Amino acid sequence: MSVLDQAYAGIATSPPQFISASDPLFLLIMEAKPPVFDNIRITDMPNPSSSKRQSLEATGTFNRRFSAVRHELFRQGDFFDPADLVQLKYETLRAMDKGGYSIAKAAREFGLSRPTIYHVQEQLKAHGLEGLLPAKRGPKGGFKMKAEVREYVLSTAATDSRLGARQLALRVRERFKIEVHPRTIERALKTQGQKRGRQTKARR
Repeated sequence: MSVLDQAYAGIATSPPQFISASDPLFLLIMEAKPPVFDNIRITDMPNPSSSKRQSLEATGTFNRRFSAVRHELFRQGDFFDPADLVQLKYETLRAMDKGGYSIAKAAREFGLSRPTIYHVQEQLKAHGLEGLLPAKRGPKGGFKMKAEVREYVLSTAATDSRLGARQLALRVRERFKIEVHPRTIERALKTQGQKRGRQTKARR
């Protein structure tokens, strides 16, 4: 069995899949394996107009992975646009807050990575809807925790050195009701460690 036949076999035995008419696989299926249609839903994924795309690109809000968006909202009509990154972020968080979506399901349905969703959650908590907009140009750096949260993370880590970044992230969520990605915590701990190292050298 060829690699292509194996792929078709996988499609035929898997749950229904959504394939955009703009996907190269669409033409391949049309020409080679019509029976596979029983297990595939062909969708007409909206293609942003050139003028809107230019506007989105100019503001840094164009989602280049719009074809990865699978949620039904973005497959109905023109209001929900998978190429509009701000709208996509908002609907992702709304699905998690109101629809009970897990991080994994939200990532799968809305085509965003888990780190991106964690980051968007943090930005919304810290800055409101403005946090969904792209960061202003300037010196690049990671997401900065609020002073209260940062102080809690550093003091908790100092009290129990066995706690890793993921465990600390869980404690932050329980105490402050916010999501902080483990990588953000790792950066904070690393920065604190570097500061202590410089202070120790200065005393010598």
